[in-house]
Amino acid sequence: MAIQPLGDRILVKLLDQEEKSPGGIILPDTAKEKPQEGEVIAVGKGRLLEDGTVRALEVKVGDTVLFAKYSGSEVQHKEKEFLILKEEDVLAILKGKK
Repeated sequence: MAIQPLGDRILVKLLDQEEKSPGGIILPDTAKEKPQEGEVIAVGKGRLLEDGTVRALEVKVGDTVLFAKYSGSEVQHKEKEFLILKEEDVLAILKGKK
């Protein structure tokens, strides 16, 4: 990956949203909600604390995470969409989901 996040930021590949509603209706692109799940592709070195030490991030490459709906900055690299966000915007790590 050519994008390396700095500090306490992480690079997330957005997961595809469902094409159908729970009732079986096919959703057009305009009706889909903004994705809130993604796979961690790269992580920064960690948060710099006031005493000068660096605290490692809790998330690691390969984790599937749930994040706040309108957080982070969207970037495109080689025609793929990614999101760069701070670790504090991650709401949860989704276990057992790939």
